[in-house]
Amino acid sequence: MGSARFAWTWNVKEQYVEEYVMLHEKPWPEILEEHARAGIRNYSIFRNGSQFFYCFECDDVDAAFDYLNRSEACRRWNAITSKMVEGSFDLGEAEPIRFLPEVFHLA
Repeated sequence: MGSARFAWTWNVKEQYVEEYVMLHEKPWPEILEEHARAGIRNYSIFRNGSQFFYCFECDDVDAAFDYLNRSEACRRWNAITSKMVEGSFDLGEAEPIRFLPEVFHLA
């Protein structure tokens, strides 16, 4: 599988929006390192009110999610942030994140 881009959206519960933003403005260094080790790169998060748009590149998303699912640092991070979103952080699920189909790309 060649490099691909993946994107999805999540809504953050209103009472957690500012805390969620603050966590992502200063993410734990080990979280950044684990995502890089998993093969995730060019990862961005954009905000529209309480809706957040996530986009990253990865050569093997299944292997990346498997790696992150086994990461102690990611489990600690997800224990904090999972209560904030309307969605699943359980990377062990068959489809924890519903990726958006790409309809246009200008390289």
